[in-house]
Amino acid sequence: MFLHNLKYELFSTLRVKDLIIWLILFPMFLGTVFKIAFGSIYEKVDSFSAIPCAVVEMQADPALHQVLDAVSDGADALLKVQYVSADEADALLRDDQVKGILKADGRLSLDVTGEGLEQTMLRSFAEQYNANRAVIMECAADDPAAVPAVVESMYAEWKPVTDLPLTDGNSDYTAVYFTNLLAMVAMFGSITGLHITIQNQGNLSKLGARKCCSPTPKSVSIGASLLGSMLVQAACMAIAVSFLHFVLKVDLGSRLGMIYLTAMLGGILGLAFGFCIGSIGRFQTGTKNGICFAVSMFCCFCSGLMVGNMKSIIDRIAPWFNRINPTALITDSLYYLNIDSDYRRWSRAALTMTAMTVVLVVLGFVMSRRKKYASL
Repeated sequence: MFLHNLKYELFSTLRVKDLIIWLILFPMFLGTVFKIAFGSIYEKVDSFSAIPCAVVEMQADPALHQVLDAVSDGADALLKVQYVSADEADALLRDDQVKGILKADGRLSLDVTGEGLEQTMLRSFAEQYNANRAVIMECAADDPAAVPAVVESMYAEWKPVTDLPLTDGNSDYTAVYFTNLLAMVAMFGSITGLHITIQNQGNLSKLGARKCCSPTPKSVSIGASLLGSMLVQAACMAIAVSFLHFVLKVDLGSRLGMIYLTAMLGGILGLAFGFCIGSIGRFQTGTKNGICFAVSMFCCFCSGLMVGNMKSIIDRIAPWFNRINPTALITDSLYYLNIDSDYRRWSRAALTMTAMTVVLVVLGFVMSRRKKYASL
């Protein structure tokens, strides 16, 4: 009897239009918008790359060549050098293809058209080179044998700093919007949970009225509905993760299998949340839909979906709320998988989500079974 009910609950759940729209199509649309808006902002703004500059040699300077070759070599190069004529350099600077022009004429001078981090670094390079050149010339006049040692120490100063990341995960801060998107999809699972109560309450649907009059035990009917909806919700979360990772090429971290597991666990938590809310009282379907949607969006807002630093603001004002906010728990779990080298913090968040799911399902189950009707 249970498997028979489960089969038709799956068919019934897949026919719910709200589920297709909010759990599959809407995340794809919003994820695409996020990708367009934030796709390369990290690389352009926060991620350092070699500074393009033009070099105009008004006077031959072999020492400058050696220095420029040293700081423009390798994957961690400081500069990206082009040796050109004065007219070509001016054209490159006007077209913003280079950030500055280094002119070698005994001393190294710099021409720039704007102010920024890259221009400041070029200016610092030119000043440091001129100071070091003066030291080398003075050393060559006093003790020529000491010149190689002086040059070596100066090269060590200009050797690009080695990047030592604090984590092997994705350090792009815009990734938080995509993890919040997955949390939002999970919380929209409350629509599926609410659908369970509508199907099993006699005052909300004709199907619920027939189920109340059928000989099938309510525990079997609700249990089949829960399991079928959990399977559908898990599939929707898997689709959302796959779309972000394989279609939009969003870097969700190296632990993709655990990302899938966490997203599915979050989706089941959202379903349990909607199931519990739907089981409270005898409000009409529209009222319960409104409550589920409003609470879900409020939780998403507090976790940072609309404002990136909202979660940290709430953590300063009411840190307890982040520990019980389902959306915050889901985003934290995904964040820990990306950043942490172990599973300690993820395990704590996952256990909290599991415990909340069990409590919400038990509460919803108890409240659903106790409903009786004078007439249907």
